[in-house]
Amino acid sequence: MTSPLFVLLALIGMPLFVVLGAAALTASRAAQLDPALLMVAFAQLADSPNLVAIPLFVLAGVVLGQGGAPRRLVRFFNALLGWMPAGIGWVATLSCMAFTAFSGASGVTILALGGLLYPMLKHARYPDRFALGLVTAGGSMGLLLPPSLAVLLYGVVAQVDIGALFVAGLLPTLLLFMMVGGYALLRGARGAPRQRFRRGELAAAAREGWTDLLLPVGVIGGLAGGFLTVAELAACTALYALVLETLVHRTIRPKALVWVAYEAATLVGSVFIILGLSLGLTNLLVDAQVPMRLLDWVVAKVDSPLEFLLWMNLALLAVGCMMDIFSAIVIVTPLMLPLAAHFGIHPLHLGIVILANLEIGYLTPPVGINLFLASQRFKQPVLAVFGATLPFLLLLLVWLALLTYWPALSLWHPSGL
Repeated sequence: MTSPLFVLLALIGMPLFVVLGAAALTASRAAQLDPALLMVAFAQLADSPNLVAIPLFVLAGVVLGQGGAPRRLVRFFNALLGWMPAGIGWVATLSCMAFTAFSGASGVTILALGGLLYPMLKHARYPDRFALGLVTAGGSMGLLLPPSLAVLLYGVVAQVDIGALFVAGLLPTLLLFMMVGGYALLRGARGAPRQRFRRGELAAAAREGWTDLLLPVGVIGGLAGGFLTVAELAACTALYALVLETLVHRTIRPKALVWVAYEAATLVGSVFIILGLSLGLTNLLVDAQVPMRLLDWVVAKVDSPLEFLLWMNLALLAVGCMMDIFSAIVIVTPLMLPLAAHFGIHPLHLGIVILANLEIGYLTPPVGINLFLASQRFKQPVLAVFGATLPFLLLLLVWLALLTYWPALSLWHPSGL
């Protein structure tokens, strides 16, 4: 009887760590277990070799966001691609993807880049509806790219190789970029003037932003080549970001580093508390054989891996629109892993599909959070935002179907074989 109450408390805005903690304590009492057993999950979490990567990558993302990296990237992408047909559409898509990967949260992309990209799209005579939809949907792209916090979190919870998971997300992200850019070319470029290619502007933008561009190249190269572990790469990324913004660009004063560290620590602390409590609750569910019972029920109702993936997608889209991606990962992943293993689904493929679903959930009505953030940011009714975003939502659903039923998109690299 208490389970619906906890779900209701989470939906109405009760802090998730409070809900998870109360649910875990209630479950341990019902099972007549010592609540101190919940602390075992925190000890298991501390033993994870990749745990240190989470705070380091978060610190790097916060430093880059506060230091002006988004503005420099937009300038460079605009100088590089703005001359193409629908060039500003490609620029907006690529900028949103890059910033979402570093910030770790799609809503931050809308708030941080929306004020920059939305006027640029309108100035280029793109339809207002198209500009609003692209910037809103752009906040739900890029979470598969390194050093995304969502990918790190899934790797810790599912106990899969995080480097292989990052590499697995590269081709799906490239496919999404081409699909959205192609739609911008077909739909958004009507009547939009093409700016001239200016070599001087590209050179100036490259001089200002080349250090920012080296970072994702280094992260991807280090992961794909296996030169560094995830923890070592996270330490190098954080150090590089600090040196870049404090000594090279000097956009962050030494005194401001205290506030930057505070912001990063607040995010990391909330993630660790939620992660530890959710793992403790998961251990209790495993002891109560809840995953096994769920597996038995699914096996009795579902006949094939394709059918399982279809129902999983529907369930994850519903979860994604009601819950933030970090909470959804730690709650849903332990339940999905034994089901996917039964149907022979590769853990890397499963991870990409789960993360893609939760990305899209941010745009899924009636409570997709990005719809409300864009509504407030651009002072538009929620229904107008949803109408503008609908074509991009349909495009993302097509992309999800390709990822779901074409595993080679996720398993293209030898690390996924």
